[in-house]
Amino acid sequence: MFVDKFIPKNFKKQNLGASIKNLMPLAIIVVVIVVGGILIYKNPSFLKGNKEKILTSQEAGEKAIKYLNENILKGKATAASKSVAEENGMYKLTITIEGQEVILYVTKDGKLLFSEPIVKLDQESSPVPEEEGGDETPQESPKTEAPNAKLFIMSFCPYGNQAEELMAPVVKLLGEKAEIEPHYVIYSNYGGGGPNFCLDEENKYCSMHGIQELNQGVRELCVYKYQKSKFWDFLKEINKNCSSQNADTCWEGIAQNIGIDVQKIKDCQKNEAINLLAQEASLSQEYGVKGSPQLFINGTEYKGGRSSESYKSAICAAFEEPPEECSQTLSSSGGSASSGGCE
Repeated sequence: MFVDKFIPKNFKKQNLGASIKNLMPLAIIVVVIVVGGILIYKNPSFLKGNKEKILTSQEAGEKAIKYLNENILKGKATAASKSVAEENGMYKLTITIEGQEVILYVTKDGKLLFSEPIVKLDQESSPVPEEEGGDETPQESPKTEAPNAKLFIMSFCPYGNQAEELMAPVVKLLGEKAEIEPHYVIYSNYGGGGPNFCLDEENKYCSMHGIQELNQGVRELCVYKYQKSKFWDFLKEINKNCSSQNADTCWEGIAQNIGIDVQKIKDCQKNEAINLLAQEASLSQEYGVKGSPQLFINGTEYKGGRSSESYKSAICAAFEEPPEECSQTLSSSGGSASSGGCE
């Protein structure tokens, strides 16, 4: 798993009493920190000859926490400093995110933050990592006149959100020539069940990041059902402005601004939620879905690179006769997404 691959060895040794499913706050950090190829311990000369101002441990720790909260977590969780200590010519920073302990390192000039690879703290916004070894070769799927693609996601899985935003240009390009459907990963009895994660008393319909994520998944299904043309714009704004902590109050203003019939969506959520979630749970079981994101094209799981061009190429390869739109190359300005997932 992507997260497990890049969690530092000393972090793996911590007795956190949590499965990898419960390490998602760390995953949010890892997905943006794991962008370099430089390992300080393997290249100690990188630290030599640095004439920059040396920060105190407190100053370096405060700068790192500020960067994490403002540029990476962005209100979806909060990082807090637990301790900072000098170690091997740098500062060892122990932080907590929603009760989970994470160990990172900061150079003494306060410019580099890393677990193993590194990222500059002074950049204005957090980068999206290039996928290592991304496969741009079209994925082999059964060919049909109009391919069907099912993208399984969670409303607030950071990896799923990236996949959504990379898929949106493909939807815009191909229009109705291919059916690209959003679907939602539904768990049974997640987190031991109960109203914090599940909608029903039987705990059949639950979501990893809590009840507000599940509610948002229902609303997105309703938007796709009743106002499909607004769906991808709605997702983009939700991903940008809302979180699993405020979605129940955040979504309505966004929907109004986009021109979505808010009352229609509220009625759908009230009257159709269980049926919609039952359909999603059944599909997840049918396709053997294990997490977010997972993409299936004409029933075959896609395992290629995550970029708009990769998605387009794979879907176009599933046409019996590809339309002329398939000859267009989608811009790489949106970057590529990490190969990780919420599982």
